[in-house]
Amino acid sequence: KSGGKNKVSKAEQLRLQKEEEERRLKEEEEAQIQAQQEEAARLEKERIEQELMKKLEAKDQERRESELAELYSLEQKFLSAQQWKRDYRAYAKWEHYLSCDGNPDPTVLQEINTFMSLWRDDQNEDIQLVMKKGEQVLNLIEKLQFLLLDTSPNEITEKETVQYQESILELQNLLHQKYDGATDHLLKSGNMHEDADSGNMQAVIKDKNVTLCIWANLKKKVRFKNHVFYDAKHGFDLSKSLAVNSVAVRILHTHYDHVSPLWLQCQSVPKLEVLDSQELTQHSKDNVEEPEEEEKKAREEPSMPAEGEMCSDGRKSAISFKENSDSPAGINETTEEDIRKKSETLDIPSREETNEKEEANGKEETITDENIVDLQQFVPVGGVYHIDVLRLPPQVKQINDWSMVELLDVGLEAYPYPPEEAEDAAQPLIKITLRLSDSVMYFEDPVIARWDPAGQQWRTDGISNITYETQEGSVTFAMSAFYTVALLQDAHLNMPYQAWELRPTGMDEAILVVAAVFATIQIHIKGNQCMLSSVVVEKKNVLSHITGKWISPVDLRAVLKKAGVNIFPGEYSHKYVSVSQKAPLAEVRAYQQMALVASAFAFAWSKWNLEAGQEQVVFKVSEHLKADSVSDKDWSLYLFNGQKAQKLKITETSEAFSEELEEDSEFHSTLLHMLKDFASQEAIDKVETANFLFIDVVYQLLLATRVLTYS
Repeated sequence: KSGGKNKVSKAEQLRLQKEEEERRLKEEEEAQIQAQQEEAARLEKERIEQELMKKLEAKDQERRESELAELYSLEQKFLSAQQWKRDYRAYAKWEHYLSCDGNPDPTVLQEINTFMSLWRDDQNEDIQLVMKKGEQVLNLIEKLQFLLLDTSPNEITEKETVQYQESILELQNLLHQKYDGATDHLLKSGNMHEDADSGNMQAVIKDKNVTLCIWANLKKKVRFKNHVFYDAKHGFDLSKSLAVNSVAVRILHTHYDHVSPLWLQCQSVPKLEVLDSQELTQHSKDNVEEPEEEEKKAREEPSMPAEGEMCSDGRKSAISFKENSDSPAGINETTEEDIRKKSETLDIPSREETNEKEEANGKEETITDENIVDLQQFVPVGGVYHIDVLRLPPQVKQINDWSMVELLDVGLEAYPYPPEEAEDAAQPLIKITLRLSDSVMYFEDPVIARWDPAGQQWRTDGISNITYETQEGSVTFAMSAFYTVALLQDAHLNMPYQAWELRPTGMDEAILVVAAVFATIQIHIKGNQCMLSSVVVEKKNVLSHITGKWISPVDLRAVLKKAGVNIFPGEYSHKYVSVSQKAPLAEVRAYQQMALVASAFAFAWSKWNLEAGQEQVVFKVSEHLKADSVSDKDWSLYLFNGQKAQKLKITETSEAFSEELEEDSEFHSTLLHMLKDFASQEAIDKVETANFLFIDVVYQLLLATRVLTYS
């Protein structure tokens, strides 16, 4: 019996194994059939998608010429803006000529030279008169700087550029000479400003541009070797050797910077250069290209245009500044022709040339001395402090009703410290306390540097024992000698931006909001001007003294930079900020076309912009005809590479980036026509009737902030 059971069991096992094998083979066959069916379905889907894409691309190609012609017609508004600026400058020049108010025209060499010559010969050294005249000089310098920054390169000759730069340097030097003369004049009558407690002279004279603090050691007592100017909160602590000598200490705080190299004072952004109407018409006829050629040219597009090369000898040479910063970027003929054919409005070097240029500059400008400040990374904010120890001139003596003073021809003399005979011996350090300016935001402890006239650079050696008093808003440090010092801040503290948004608020009005690392900046745009609406730091409004004033985009850049809030990338900022560089073909054209439609459409930051690669940009768009903010549900995502625009299916909350098209949407050659597919007639009408000056200001601000790269 047991043998029979075993036989049955084995037979059963064989039968089960056979059934299992048959089932497995059947399942494999079914899986194979299913896989074949799925693959066939996938291939069919791909075929349908490819056919659809080919149809869409063919459709886009058919209407490309007409769309580009329509875009170029709208881009005539950039030409109108340029013409308006030319006419305005000519009108202002004529108005100045008719006014005969005694103020020179800084662009006329004869007038500015006469002005400087007359003031140079003027022997009146009263400090109040010098300050008043100094304000006029600063206005003349600002006018020249504005012309250099706001005038297109094709509207200003090389000779004029060099002339303006040399006039700036001469005005700056003359102004400082006059403050030296006024200081000498004050020191001669030092006993008229005696302090009741110490018997020494102390005076603080200030206006909105300058704070002049002077102390004269009239009594020569060691116990009075330190002093605090209570009106300015600046102070010093001298060595014993100075405390017993006839010396004076001057702390001249200029709220402007006339010390740094001229290229740093006049940093520009890429300028708009619009082609004339004949060239634009030619573009509309010649600009139809094969997609493959377009993609190839797009890949070969360059990095962003350069702001200007660093000049080697700083303030000494306006000519070298001109050669370095205002010369056209290195463009070979083929690249320039390609860009012209694409209606590119900026001088942009090829990527290969840019890399070669950066490598060459890197070799020439590599800073090997760690004490030299890299002015591409750090910039002076809060002005410059000229700290000097001076020989006390002979004092005025009262004899009966007469005031007598011995006059010397040497003028203002610096007192040698440390003494030349004691160079090898260690000299006591000079302790200085400076009150930080209330008109400047220091987001981190600034770097204290001294100016090296010989090397034309800011250096950090010679300064030690630095202590910051955050609550009091002051800094104390020691110096081995008397220097001109400045507080420098990292120019890229607020980069990359956390987010940004541009939305219309009315006819030819818009708001640009940039949420930077430490501050949120809101800029109101209206007509041909813009206004800093607010600067919010830690939920508090700051810098109220510069908000609420309508100014030009060039002036806005200067005002914000001076206040320590820099949201304007420079030529080499990508070396100091971790960003994904975008090809200018995509970035610059995006700014242009965003500006053209900014009267009716809102734009905002998208996290997918980083995922889209270098050749294309992604941003949120919404038709917006009201003054309120845009709700989240109204945003849509758009992708643009400079030559093709498309609406994306993904949203900001999608799990992964995809270039899949939104259903029932198409390709377009321009962002303008892509938006038209989903826009209302009212929005289209607003775009067509938008003022050219408003469009130009929006474009300038977008190009200055470069939100598509530095966010």
